[in-house]
Order: sequence, then C-alpha cells, then structure tokens
Amino acid sequence: MNRIDQAFQDKKQDLLNVYFTAGYPELEDTIRIAKSLDEAGADVIEIGIPFSDPIADGPTIQDSSQKALNNGMTLAILLDQLKDLRSQVTVPVLLMGYLNPIIQFGMEKFCAKCKEVGIDGLILPDLPMHEYIDVYKTLFDKYELHNIFLITPQTSEKRIREIDQYSRGFIYTVSSASTTGARASISEGQEDYFKRIRDMKLKRPIMIGFGISNHDTFQAACQYADGAIIGSAFIKVLDNDSTAMSIKKFVTSVKVK
Repeated sequence: MNRIDQAFQDKKQDLLNVYFTAGYPELEDTIRIAKSLDEAGADVIEIGIPFSDPIADGPTIQDSSQKALNNGMTLAILLDQLKDLRSQVTVPVLLMGYLNPIIQFGMEKFCAKCKEVGIDGLILPDLPMHEYIDVYKTLFDKYELHNIFLITPQTSEKRIREIDQYSRGFIYTVSSASTTGARASISEGQEDYFKRIRDMKLKRPIMIGFGISNHDTFQAACQYADGAIIGSAFIKVLDNDSTAMSIKKFVTSVKVK
C-alpha cells in the first residue's frame, strides 16, 4: 500500500502535512529537515522543488525558493539528496513542484527516480487534469506515484467530482482564492466552503492548505477535513532556527495546545 493511503488508514483525523522548500535554508538541509519533521510528529512531509516562477506561492515560499536556487539547488541535486531518504524518514513524502523543470529533466526519468528514492506522491499545480489523464497517468501508475490535485473555492462541483475520481492519496483543498501564506484565523466564508466540500461526501481524504499557521487554524481546518497543510509558517520558523529542537517545538505547538 502507498504510504499516503496507509497514513490515512492508520490515523483517521487531524493529519498534519508540513511543507518546506528543498535546499533551504542551506543546500544540504533537505534530508536533515525531513528527518526532524518525521521525528517531531509530522504525519506527511511535502518537499517543494524550487522554481523561479511559483504561481501558487506567496512571498514567504517564493523567497525560500529563490534562496534555494541561489544556493545551487536543482531537481537533479534534490533527487540525488533523496537517495538516503528512506533510511531516515518513515512517513509519506510528497514532492510539490511545477512542470517546466520536470519536463526538462524528463518525466519518465523523474518518476522512476521518485520511486527509486521512496517518494509517495506528487503535487503539480500547473498539470492540467486532461493532460494527466491522456499523457501521464499510466506513467504515474507504473511508478506507483499518487498524483494529488488541488481544488479552490471557485472549483465547480462537476470538476470536484472529476478530481475526486482521478486524484490519489487526498485532495488538496486550497482554503482561499489567493496564494500561500500564514494567516491567524479561518474566516466564516472559508468555513462555509469547507462545509460544502465536506457535505459532498467525497471518496478521497481532504487536506486543507493555504493560510494554516498554528494550532487554532489547524484545528479549525480539521473540523471539516482529514487534516491540514502548513507551509509558510514553517518556512518562517526555519528562517530563525532550523535545528531539530526548533522544528519539534513548532510541530508540537501545532498539534497540541
């Protein structure tokens, strides 16, 4: 069984997915931070592939991505770093990135390498669903990679049903029609949107992301979903202190009040 599916089977609620940018704060930090997140109690780890034009990301993640690129991070270097992943990390690991560098690297070569190093799933925000179905689905299936689609408050019910059919692992529910970024609270409008998605009784688990920053927003999101995703707030922690102790303190603060 794919580790993502196993995680949702083993833990029915309040799963925490933590995002960080590969090669940030320093080029060689990727495995160290992933290991610290696993040990700190993150249920899923999402590693961002740095890209010069990350359309879905707010300023905090954009800045970390640019600094990682300045550090020399490339997709080839990241995949080489990840060769030691499964000797140190047990939880599901996703790669989040954009199509351009992956296509330049070679999609089948990329998928094969992901399977080799133990990646469980991919989040590719600019991969159209029809292109995934027509061109890449057989490839993802061949290398046992779950492809995770995003939905937003503007996504139609028909489209959400299609995404529920073709997404694997979970559906990434974007909390608002904006870029990523830590926010202090969940709005009433967002709660209405989360209720609407919950009431659709979708087959796939739901993870809410964008704007989740602390225990309160995490718990608020988990009332309507199987878990939530934190990115920008964790990047800010790494800005100040990327030690294992600091990472554990942050993860604990999100999960336990």
